[in-house]
Amino acid sequence: MTGGVTKPNNTGKIIKGVGGVYEVYVEGRGVVDCSARGNLRFLKTRPLIGDNVELSVAEDGSGHILRILKRRNELVRPAIANVDQALIVCAVRDPEFHPNLLDRFLILMARQNVPVLVCFNKTDLAEDGEIARLTDMYRGCGARIFVTQASEPSTLDELRSALRGKTTVLAGPSGVGKSTIMNVMQPKANMEIGELSEKIKRGKQTTRHTQLFFVEEGTYLCDTPGFSSLYLPEVKPEELAGYFPEFTKAAELCRYPDCRHLKEPECAVKQAVEEGEIARERYDSYLLLYDEISGTRIIYSRKPKHEEQ
Repeated sequence: MTGGVTKPNNTGKIIKGVGGVYEVYVEGRGVVDCSARGNLRFLKTRPLIGDNVELSVAEDGSGHILRILKRRNELVRPAIANVDQALIVCAVRDPEFHPNLLDRFLILMARQNVPVLVCFNKTDLAEDGEIARLTDMYRGCGARIFVTQASEPSTLDELRSALRGKTTVLAGPSGVGKSTIMNVMQPKANMEIGELSEKIKRGKQTTRHTQLFFVEEGTYLCDTPGFSSLYLPEVKPEELAGYFPEFTKAAELCRYPDCRHLKEPECAVKQAVEEGEIARERYDSYLLLYDEISGTRIIYSRKPKHEEQ
């Protein structure tokens, strides 16, 4: 580094890393391109997006990351540190909404103790009663629910308030509007907005790497590549029901304390599903996931009433 160090004790947040060069955002200064000092490599400490770091800055504006500050948490997928919450974006339609994929996201975030916001986007495409059905389906999932039409920025006001002062990871399938929401929240992001493939009704991938964007003081958004599937290999079958918060109250009334809510007699969870206290779609998603992680074969409950002929 040339020019001598003028501010050896700056702190900032890593917002992007490519090829060993890290962009560090220093509030009040802006982005500083940094390399990592050799001691970080020696300690086998890999800087992550979201890391809060101490850095030295030279007169020419170049920088060195000197130390990675203690992480509050660390996600594996996406690889990011110090996350306050996750915003999972789903489209009401185009692409078609799949409850099971959202449920996988909820479980993944719960395993990492990350609070979740669920955003049902593209509400202008919804049929009569569809938004109410979706919000009712997830009323007990433990996440805050938002409904938006990203093309109408006024519908994002409540969501914007929920993001303020936090580092939030955006997740969800491709084509659901994550980049549009990002562009509304931070116009300088200028993220590419993909068109939906009419042939297969899936979004074209537009986000190719993980990157944080500074929105305002203390507020960062991280857009991540979209997902079309998500596996849960580390979840044990007997743990699965614990990731469905709406099961908890009813499960206390089950005849057997180790009830899996499958074919057991006097299962209060199944009774709650029949009585409409637990959304049947959520229960069927539970059965599908249980089948997957346990290797068993389960007979699913009947279709929801709105799908019956």
